[in-house]
Amino acid sequence: MKYFKLSIFILLITTVIMFSCEKDDICAETTSTTPQLILRFYDILDQEDTKTVTDLIAYGLDDNNEVVVFDDLFITTTDSLVIPLRTEVNFTRIVLHKDYDIDDNGTPNDDTDDIVLGNTDVINVTYQREDVYLSRACGYKSVFNNIAVSIDSDISNWALNSEILIANITNENAAHVKIYH
Repeated sequence: MKYFKLSIFILLITTVIMFSCEKDDICAETTSTTPQLILRFYDILDQEDTKTVTDLIAYGLDDNNEVVVFDDLFITTTDSLVIPLRTEVNFTRIVLHKDYDIDDNGTPNDDTDDIVLGNTDVINVTYQREDVYLSRACGYKSVFNNIAVSIDSDISNWALNSEILIANITNENAAHVKIYH
């Protein structure tokens, strides 16, 4: 009887320990995260055709109009861009710099004479942020609802118009905004 009570006690302790363990808190790589804005560039004269932008670089502007460099974005010739949106406020200012080049006046290693060439346009994206709970391991992601896009007007705009394709950014499966140039 003494061994029976001991066996029951050990079985009870083992059962309690096994049921008190928690699943590992690891967020799977396949879990969707905060989506980014996908801009697609189109020909202003034939609005169904995509059109590449040459030597394009994109960067953000913070609340003080200081440059914010985006990770994984570089000078490229492309017909689309993937841009991160700010998650702490309801707007993002994006500078699209076309034909980006630096003329160093033939004097290498002298940054004081560098002149940045090309044409910049500022795109303003406004939206309503919504934080969506994913799991304890993954936390929250933001989605962006009711996006609106405007282009700052200047004397030499190359980005001439925009059109919203998908007003609620919940994934990165398709372009969200058309930019005509």
